[in-house]
Amino acid sequence: MQFSKISTSLGRLGAASAAFLAPVAAFAQEAAAPAAEAAAAVPEKGDTAFMFICTLLVFFMLMPGLALFYGGLVRAKNMLSVLMQCTVVGAAMMLVWVIYGYSFAFGGSTSAYFGGTAKMFLSGVTMDSTAATFSDGVVIPEFIFMLFQMTFAALTPSLIVGAFAERIKFSAVVLFCILWATFVYFPIAHMVWDANGLLFGMGALDFAGGTVVHINAGVAGLVGAIMVGKRVGYGKDMMAPHSMTLTLVGAAMLWVGWFGFNAGSNLEASGGAMLATVNTFLATAAAIVSWSIVETFARGKASMLGAASGMIAGLVAITPAAGIVGPMGAIVMGLIVSPICYFFIAVVKNKFGYDDTADVFGVHGVGGLFGALATGIFASSSLGGIGYAEGVTMGSQFMTQLTAVVITIVWCGVVSAILYKIVDVIVGLRVTVEAEREGLDLASHGEAAYHQ
Repeated sequence: MQFSKISTSLGRLGAASAAFLAPVAAFAQEAAAPAAEAAAAVPEKGDTAFMFICTLLVFFMLMPGLALFYGGLVRAKNMLSVLMQCTVVGAAMMLVWVIYGYSFAFGGSTSAYFGGTAKMFLSGVTMDSTAATFSDGVVIPEFIFMLFQMTFAALTPSLIVGAFAERIKFSAVVLFCILWATFVYFPIAHMVWDANGLLFGMGALDFAGGTVVHINAGVAGLVGAIMVGKRVGYGKDMMAPHSMTLTLVGAAMLWVGWFGFNAGSNLEASGGAMLATVNTFLATAAAIVSWSIVETFARGKASMLGAASGMIAGLVAITPAAGIVGPMGAIVMGLIVSPICYFFIAVVKNKFGYDDTADVFGVHGVGGLFGALATGIFASSSLGGIGYAEGVTMGSQFMTQLTAVVITIVWCGVVSAILYKIVDVIVGLRVTVEAEREGLDLASHGEAAYHQ
């Protein structure tokens, strides 16, 4: 989720990928430093305030951003069920994070796959403990680092909800998301962002979560859409979004919140955060325009649903590259990602017939995959990026990115399939046909989003 501080020279990444990928590298080093040296670093109030705001912005992405975005995309009879799923999954993940998730991801273990148990129940995390940023001697309170990471952990499982919306049991959603975070999200977060992590050690680049958040959620969503099965009447009944107004409201909230998502991953209120902010504006704008153009040629009309989808696709694509590529590279990435995602939603999805309700795989999975690979290309200083580490070429970095993507897809895909099966055995995945026809608002929660 985090990257190196972008220096004013912006010419090189540095000699090691540790300078490129995660706050945890410096964080782990600080933990091992002499107590007197660690005590000398005092958090700057400006950086602390910046990270506080970014943390709230990422939370705003979940509540109410994602909930309204997904809610508008389903039928009216299922609106409240989606709101409830996002709300409770997010709340459950916050509790799981502080109990053991933070430790499993950033607990200081030397394992390439597991962060350890040292920080379970926030052991050792106090008002005085600090987390290092990407500048020597610069720290932020560990509480705000932990909370910033918590908002990512709360948002990511909630993204999966859109793939199987309108036909899954509420208990199954909550149970699966807790298990999925435990066995997929936390290990992948450790592998990518911890100094001892497998993908971190390989030099894979992920500024704010292309692999950890979007590929992870997209693949889990695809597996879930297939294993939960199609909605009753899929392909026959009208299943259009019930409120494009709410979908746009939610998408706009996501865009606003995404500035915290990307800029906050710099961990400091510095030039690196501003580069991420610029790129988050430009890639998203380019993707909206690009999707609208593609739809105009393919369908004869540009739709609001398409513009909203382009918005999310652009945000997803720039996430792993936000603090690495230059502004022009961000625009190119935004222009390219929309046609790719559109093709998967309009052609590939129909070809294979899977029912991904809110196109979680088509936008997050495919967009995240493209963004992760494109990061390896547009990081080049010749294309306006901040450059590669010494001895690293565009080709070698691209192969590293590809390897990281494949590992993430395989890990997430296999483990997610196992977890869906376990949940199916324990509580069952699908609601009854009668409940599905009635709508999950009433069938699962005894309430309705709207009253006649």
